[in-house]
Amino acid sequence: MKGHDIWMIGDLQGCCEPLDQLLAQPALKEDPQARFWFAGDLINRGPKSLATLRRVMELEERAVAVLGNHDLHLLAAAAGVRKPGKSDTIDDILSAPDAKRLIDWVRHRPLAHFAHDHLMVHAGTLAKWDVAKTLALASEVQDALRGPNWQRALQKMYGNQPARWDEQYRGGKRIRVIINALTRMRLCTLSGRMEFATKVAPGAWPPGLIPWFDVPNRATSNVTVVFGHWSTLGLLLRKDVICLDTGCVWGGKLTALRMRDRKLVQVACGQGLDPTSDG
Repeated sequence: MKGHDIWMIGDLQGCCEPLDQLLAQPALKEDPQARFWFAGDLINRGPKSLATLRRVMELEERAVAVLGNHDLHLLAAAAGVRKPGKSDTIDDILSAPDAKRLIDWVRHRPLAHFAHDHLMVHAGTLAKWDVAKTLALASEVQDALRGPNWQRALQKMYGNQPARWDEQYRGGKRIRVIINALTRMRLCTLSGRMEFATKVAPGAWPPGLIPWFDVPNRATSNVTVVFGHWSTLGLLLRKDVICLDTGCVWGGKLTALRMRDRKLVQVACGQGLDPTSDG
């Protein structure tokens, strides 16, 4: 792969100090113009959401950050659709003097990014969606979030139903399925129906459920899908899928993986929350 190095980085969730430590690692500094792909959930739950957001924004064109469920939750709170919960750590963003600029930056991030045969999303892709379909559906939500009535799109976001894709869906149902697949999904039935209640370690899921990436005949199996969101799964390195959520905010590590040779760099994170307590 020609050009600058690309480092793919797992969920930050407001952990700014580990991010600074990671970016300071010699391997990440070898190429001073290296690019960084962030797998979503830049903010929330960790102690420094505002500082983390600003740090990623400072990278400017060197950073690609796909939206995660916590990033969308920030937008919903800013839109007045949802109130921050007791375990949220987004008040520093919402009360910042330049909050509008920050929110505008977040809502202009993509939900999916594809280059060099790597597709990054926060959570996953439904089995019937190939790369082109995934990018097209992500674009539908992106256009809504970037438009003048972006708050209205977020009103339709919450809920677990419908749990499977239907091309005939319009409006709120369509937006909800797209967002849920790209930012919340972990397990599915063999037929590809999403299931959202289970948050357990690998192999401990109930009968009849499998990881979304093991659903038969998955249309994105010909590329590498890179995702986060699943701290109880942890680091997963396969030819067709890479999971980079190693539970930084839960007391695990923050992970970066270099695309061209899969060199792994990790730093420890001092948080100690329960990874099964929240998505």
